[in-house]
Amino acid sequence: MAARSYGQYCGVTTAVELIGERWAMLIVRDLLVGPRRYTDLKQGLPRIPTNILSARLKELQEGGLVRRVPLMNCGLVYELTSYGRALEPVVLALGRWGFQAMGEPEDGDIVTGASLTMALRTAFRPDAADDAEYELHVGDVALRASVNGGQLMVAQIAPPAPPVDGRIPDGEPDAVIVAGPGIRRLIAGEITPAEAIEQEELDVVRGEVAHLESFARTFHIAPLKDPVIV
Repeated sequence: MAARSYGQYCGVTTAVELIGERWAMLIVRDLLVGPRRYTDLKQGLPRIPTNILSARLKELQEGGLVRRVPLMNCGLVYELTSYGRALEPVVLALGRWGFQAMGEPEDGDIVTGASLTMALRTAFRPDAADDAEYELHVGDVALRASVNGGQLMVAQIAPPAPPVDGRIPDGEPDAVIVAGPGIRRLIAGEITPAEAIEQEELDVVRGEVAHLESFARTFHIAPLKDPVIV
């Protein structure tokens, strides 16, 4: 049941009624990474009031997007239904669209494991990807991104991931990249890997510049352009 009705018989209207309430899309984003306990969702969205989180989860369950199920060694978790998981290409496309207007972070803006995971999945280009293991550190978040045969797997290393997430791959990564918000400029193609290092936007603490060049090919969001009117 939608929390708000716009009184229009339209698919877009129905979609907005289901996921257009504040925080709803971010809950879906985090659940696209994997099932989450209530406490995991709260930790991943630290500014959400508990009453709003409870209300949104109830609405998403009533809308058929989310269900609550028991999971071994984790108790009850929230996970997306097949209907909810169908939102993944929508969320990735929305992320690419929003990427164009991100600009510099505001004071207090944070990066979470789920948000960085989805950012990598948003920027992933399987047609240009090299097989490699990247370890990416942004602030307090560290991820292992494994690319193999045009497939991407992302595991959270730090902070400790929810216990329902997958296991971190064995072995050492090909490259360890420590970055700040300026990595956005590399992914956008505004600066080259060499410029990113020279301008101290990031550092490759394991591996070579060639690995960073591979990373930039693998994770790239081309700028949107207005159509040329003739």
